[in-house]
Amino acid sequence: MTAPLTPPHQPSSHDPDWPPPPPSIPGPAGDPITGTEVLQGVLVTLVSTIAGAVLGVLWLNLAPRVLLISDGKGIYLRDSEGEAAIGSDGTFVLLALAFGAIAALVVFLLRRKGGVPLVLGLALGGGLGSLLAWGLGTYFGPTSDVVAHAKAVGPSVSFEAPLELNLGAAAMLAWPLAAMIVHLGLTAAFGPRDPEPGPWGEPKPYGG
Repeated sequence: MTAPLTPPHQPSSHDPDWPPPPPSIPGPAGDPITGTEVLQGVLVTLVSTIAGAVLGVLWLNLAPRVLLISDGKGIYLRDSEGEAAIGSDGTFVLLALAFGAIAALVVFLLRRKGGVPLVLGLALGGGLGSLLAWGLGTYFGPTSDVVAHAKAVGPSVSFEAPLELNLGAAAMLAWPLAAMIVHLGLTAAFGPRDPEPGPWGEPKPYGG
C-alpha cells in the first residue's frame, strides 16, 4: 500500500519568500460608453437647446437698447457716449453663464457619475442654445432695416437700433464653457470615488 502523494508546497500570498504578483495595468480606454449614456447625452443636448429660447426671451427684455435718431439725411446715435451696445453683449454673456452653470448643476444632481456623453451634451447643447437665443432675440427685436425704420418714425424722433452681439464668438462660448467647467468641478469635488486598491493592486472591497 503506497502512501498518498502530498501536493507540492504552494506558497501563499503572505509567504515572504514568494514574490508579489505583478500589478494590474488598467485598460487605455477605461469603462466603455454604454448606449444609455449616449441617450442621456442626446437628451441633455435637446433640453439645453430648447432652454435657449428662454435665454433669448430674457435677453430681448433685459438688454439695454441703443437709441438712434435721424435728421432726414443720415442716422446717428442719440447718445454717442452711451454704453448700451456693450451692455447688450454683457447681458447676453451673464445670462449664458448662469444658464450654463444651472444646466451643469441639474445634470450633476440627476447623474452624479458623470461621463463623456453628458459633458459633450452640455457643451453642444449650450452652443446650440446660445445660437437659438441669439436668433430669437434678433428676430423679435427691433427691425434690422434701420433706414426704413428711420423713415417710418420721421426725422428728429428716437428709435431703437437692432439687437446685436458685437462679441458674437465670445458670447456663443459663454454657456458651453460655463457648463463644462461647473460640471467637471462638481464631479471632481462631489462625484463617486473609485475604491482604494488592496495590498496586491486589487480593488479594496467597499466598507473593508
